[in-house]
Amino acid sequence: MFSELTHKLEGVLKRLRGQGKISEQNIADALKEVRLALLEADVNYKVVKQFTEAVKTKALGREVLTSITPGQQFVKIVFDELRNLMGEGASEISFASVPPTVILLAGLQGSGKTTVAAKLARRFKQKGKKGILIAGDVYRPAAIEQLKTLAKAVPVEIYYEKENRGVVEIVERGLEIARKRVLDCAIIDTAGRLHIDDSMMDEIREIKQRVNPNETILVADGMTGQDAVSVASKFSDSLGIDGVILTKMDGDERGGAALSIKAVSGAPIRYIGVGEKLDALEVFHPDRMASRILGMGDVLTLVEKAEAAIDAKEAERLQRKLLKETFTLEDFLVQIKQIKRMGPLEDIIGMIPGLSKLKGIDVDERAVVRVEAIINSMTREERINPDMIDGSRRRRIAAGSGTKVQDVNRLLKDFQQVRKLVKQMKKGKLGGMLRSMLSG
Repeated sequence: MFSELTHKLEGVLKRLRGQGKISEQNIADALKEVRLALLEADVNYKVVKQFTEAVKTKALGREVLTSITPGQQFVKIVFDELRNLMGEGASEISFASVPPTVILLAGLQGSGKTTVAAKLARRFKQKGKKGILIAGDVYRPAAIEQLKTLAKAVPVEIYYEKENRGVVEIVERGLEIARKRVLDCAIIDTAGRLHIDDSMMDEIREIKQRVNPNETILVADGMTGQDAVSVASKFSDSLGIDGVILTKMDGDERGGAALSIKAVSGAPIRYIGVGEKLDALEVFHPDRMASRILGMGDVLTLVEKAEAAIDAKEAERLQRKLLKETFTLEDFLVQIKQIKRMGPLEDIIGMIPGLSKLKGIDVDERAVVRVEAIINSMTREERINPDMIDGSRRRRIAAGSGTKVQDVNRLLKDFQQVRKLVKQMKKGKLGGMLRSMLSG
């Protein structure tokens, strides 16, 4: 996410921080580059204009020009304005005092509404909320089957009708069941269209009027950029929406939709989809996102992901084994699986302050898969005692994992280096080891 914009803004802000004193001229030069970077990131041009004017007004204030570190002050202003652009704070869906909380999903065909419905159900279930999915898309072939499959994967209850009845009737029957069973939430999946048309709006307006949902959420494809912003604006004007869920953000390097939607439509971004799996739905935090855009990392989200993916007792056990020098390749495999549950490595690295600024880092997810395959191809005895792995065993492991002998050699060498590093740390000789590595 935002990788192109991040790299460009980092360059602009780095040059400005290097200035001993900020003047109107170098602020103007910096804002010109910022404006171009935002436009290239597909941010709405009106939003870009408002943003740069707001930054300019604050940057030319006396407290900035006379600041001891004016460059840092300018970065702070850009951060604040980016955050304000995307919203004051996180805006999750809140539950009504009287259940069920009714959530109506709307959007164009292909935006990911059906998958989002299941992702929300899973998220709420993890919070102890019982829900039901209501299949309101009776037009798209296999839409109901898709929702049934996703509901089973969560798992969560689903209401659908085989007979082709009116959509409003189906939704109302589903809500009756939710009320009778005192379920916490009902998530309504509706039909999308290839484009906004009157019949689509009329139908969803009728659903909204009849069921009076607590939340009307637009699901929009983040990768469509300004098209998503235009859709959000039209849905907001015609239907009235309480929030937006942007999907496919893991594949969007520009991020223009995320930076424009709130300002154009007035609706806050509730969540973002960052993958196809049912757990790949994140709360949208404007401040954290602004931090990531400026290359400052996102430690809070990283900690949350770690807490959700890594078993604390298991991590403590592995740490003790590492310090006692009894850490094996079997333990290493456990760690790999825990880290993989946190999400793509590239995303994790981007959340660590400073690492996103390091150029030349090539994150190869396939390398992790190779390592996992190699360890899985070993016997349990070989994992516990890697020293016993001779040439013939290495050839067997390589053949079994679909890799090369060189890959097996590299893994074993790296594992021995980790062991050596820990031993040096225990003896307090890490500094000398690092110096020898750097000099040699």
